[in-house]
Amino acid sequence: MKVLCILYDDPTDGMPEKYALDSIPKLDKYPDGMSLPTPKSIDFTPGDLLGCVSGELGLRKFLENEGHTLVVTSDKDGDGCQAEKELEDADVVISQPFFPFYLTRKRIESAKNLKMAITAGIGSDHVDLQAAMDNKVDVVEVTFCNSRSVAEHIVMQILSLVRDYHNQHRIVNEGGWNIADAVQRSYDVEGMHVGSVAAGRIGLDALRKMKPFDVHLHYFDRHRLPESVEQELNLTFHESVESLVSVCDVVTINCPLHPETEHLFDEELISKMKRGAYIVNTARGKICDKDAIARACESGQLSGYAGDVWFPQPAPNDHVWRSMPNHGMTPHTSGTSLSAQARYAAGVREILECFIDGDAIRDQYLIVKDGDLAGMGAHSYSKGTATDGSEEAEKYQK
Repeated sequence: MKVLCILYDDPTDGMPEKYALDSIPKLDKYPDGMSLPTPKSIDFTPGDLLGCVSGELGLRKFLENEGHTLVVTSDKDGDGCQAEKELEDADVVISQPFFPFYLTRKRIESAKNLKMAITAGIGSDHVDLQAAMDNKVDVVEVTFCNSRSVAEHIVMQILSLVRDYHNQHRIVNEGGWNIADAVQRSYDVEGMHVGSVAAGRIGLDALRKMKPFDVHLHYFDRHRLPESVEQELNLTFHESVESLVSVCDVVTINCPLHPETEHLFDEELISKMKRGAYIVNTARGKICDKDAIARACESGQLSGYAGDVWFPQPAPNDHVWRSMPNHGMTPHTSGTSLSAQARYAAGVREILECFIDGDAIRDQYLIVKDGDLAGMGAHSYSKGTATDGSEEAEKYQK
């Protein structure tokens, strides 16, 4: 069996000789009671850098001892890239949301041996799910592995936008000390109305984490939360996204990308938001119309926009979000902290062990199975594809 693994590049100065922390906390289970990944064993040290090419998700020893071939590359974009060539005879392909190998219909149909696409993380929109269904390619991901990591990133970015941290940090780095310059866009989050578009594992955790700041919490989701949860968090449910954005000072986007959510936040929806609202998007970049977001930041309709998701990824060097005013963007890092990497590497190992041994893969991990949406895929996605335009990723220059 041939396993193709597409991972992001190594650090520019090489792999770390030592890490900031000697160890990471050991978790027993996720908040909903679901167990963390349960591979038979692992061949890596939790807390090490695993998501880059040299890290190999800790898989090489395991796969080669089992008699399988592992190919790892970061060359993933453009016709004739190494990943595309290696895909032709691969049985399994592994990719990450942070550095996605876009599995378009063309690529899936060229891979005659392909049986499974594994997302090392959560969010499988880089796969043409319709093409996967049509060609009986199973799609799985490591559900919940980095949900709480992303929720922490959301809280960080909400606070940094509202308090205008980025501007204040810039002033210090430039040797300045003008307090008026530093605070003229700085507010308290206390008392604000904060809403989440979707309240799944990430959205709900972000709302929970924001509650101690004494904010008013709102959410929209096509699956309403239990009344007990709404009462616990004093949540206001909205029947539509339009209703939610019209009353919120801060909107955090936490829904999956699929045809129904592509460009959901366009010029029309943004115009219905409160003037001066903030958006934090750690879901998927393509849920927002990039030009509409930039215009809203320039006009003041939005006071700020932050997140870590772009389309495509890597974002072209001239992507408008890199230069628009009052943004707090990062590379796609929210779900690939060293802590999260240990969990999703273990989850990929668990999935591969099941696949090799012919055992059932956890239902929570399933997105596409036997030609149809399954498991979390049936709950969260719709049929179709959202990979159109991904070829622009090749424009990025290192």
